[in-house]
Amino acid sequence: MQSLSHLPSPHFFILSLFLFSTISCLTVTAAKCHVDDESGLLAFKSGITSDPSGKLNSWSPGTDCCKWYGITCRDNNRVTTITIYGQRDNSSTFLWGTISPSLSKLHSLDGIYLVDTGTLSGTFPSSLLTLQNLKFVYIENNKLSGRIPGNIGDLTGLVAFSVAGNRFSGPIPSSVSKLTQLSQLKFGGNLLTGTIPIGIQQLKNLNFLGLGPNRLTGTIPDFFSSFTELRILRLSHNKLSGTIPPSISLLSSNLMYLELGHNALTGQIPDFLGKFHRLDTLDLSWNRLSGTVPKSFGNLTKIFNLDLSHNFLVDPFPEMNVKGIESLDLSYNGFHLGEIPKWVTSSPIIYSLKLAKCGIKTNLDNWKPVETYFYDYIDLSENEVSGSPVGLLNRTNYLVGFWVEGNRVRFNMESLKFPKTLKYLDLSRNLVFGKLPAAISGLEKMNVSHNHLCGKIPATKFPASAFVGNDCLCGPPLQPCKV
Repeated sequence: MQSLSHLPSPHFFILSLFLFSTISCLTVTAAKCHVDDESGLLAFKSGITSDPSGKLNSWSPGTDCCKWYGITCRDNNRVTTITIYGQRDNSSTFLWGTISPSLSKLHSLDGIYLVDTGTLSGTFPSSLLTLQNLKFVYIENNKLSGRIPGNIGDLTGLVAFSVAGNRFSGPIPSSVSKLTQLSQLKFGGNLLTGTIPIGIQQLKNLNFLGLGPNRLTGTIPDFFSSFTELRILRLSHNKLSGTIPPSISLLSSNLMYLELGHNALTGQIPDFLGKFHRLDTLDLSWNRLSGTVPKSFGNLTKIFNLDLSHNFLVDPFPEMNVKGIESLDLSYNGFHLGEIPKWVTSSPIIYSLKLAKCGIKTNLDNWKPVETYFYDYIDLSENEVSGSPVGLLNRTNYLVGFWVEGNRVRFNMESLKFPKTLKYLDLSRNLVFGKLPAAISGLEKMNVSHNHLCGKIPATKFPASAFVGNDCLCGPPLQPCKV
């Protein structure tokens, strides 16, 4: 009979249980993804000709693809999501190449996000249309071209579909009307032509409809009674004509962004827009709208961005009741405002003020805005502005552009500070005097013509037209300075 002293101790059983559990966990976590998923992803990688930031370095045969960069797995270790983001202003984060049709092997895929990857080219990967679990497609800001597949409506489970920022051409497929589960449809930033399909009215769950910029023509369909959830409507930068349709009034409860700028819309601004109490952004710029701005705009208390520029609008402009506005552009209409509106001067958050040719008669020495720190853009061109902007501009920290062409502004150029952010400066046709500082050489665009400046022009890339008409400027690109 075995001695009790030789029996395993309780600690032994605990240790054995721990080791067994650990080994079991390791066995589970070491499980590899499905062979079809691995094959499909490796084929995608083989279609990438350049990956300077090494995003796909972890995509190696024989390893668990569920642990690869940008890959998410659920459902018995099947790949469900591909997420690869770049940085739009950083080419070292881009992917060069095409999207492999082998992604059709990923039968559990429900989301693909290839966003700001910059240089992916080729046509839309039609193999994705076989993936019936697909709900989210974001292939944004690349260089895909050709037509959007006519049978895109086969993906009836889609919740979000965006191919914004590519080079797709041709019409918007009528089959999008079958995508009745969509909450987001984003086609902007392409080269699409034709009219807006009336079938889009079937997409009653939309909260985001973005069809611009493109080259769409015809009128805006009067079908907005269907979109009770719509919060963002972007149709800017097309060739749309006609009037603003009445059914847009039915979006007043939820709509936050209404962007119809850069089209060929006519008629008057509808009074019902004053009922859009949640409106953050309204862009009606660069159209052919006429008449007065409705008094009801005084009810837009939450609006932060208002652009009515480049239309045929006339006085009077209504008094706005905003606590703070971020950007305002009323330029190039028939307004005679007289002064910069008090609701603008009192804004603590404004960064862009553009009132070119608005009948402004302000003396800048007397204009005391509540906040100047955030100003990025100020355009007061073609008004009757006088005084000196030095006190204003020298208190700005992030100024990017200042335009005051065709006024009576008078100051010593040498007293003006140049923040590092400044890129655009137009002081032409004023009363500016003094010498040009060397800092002008760092600007991207500049015009100081027709003033009273003197002295040698610092070395710049600007043409003679940027300097002509001054008292005694000399040196390239003008005549040589006298010794």
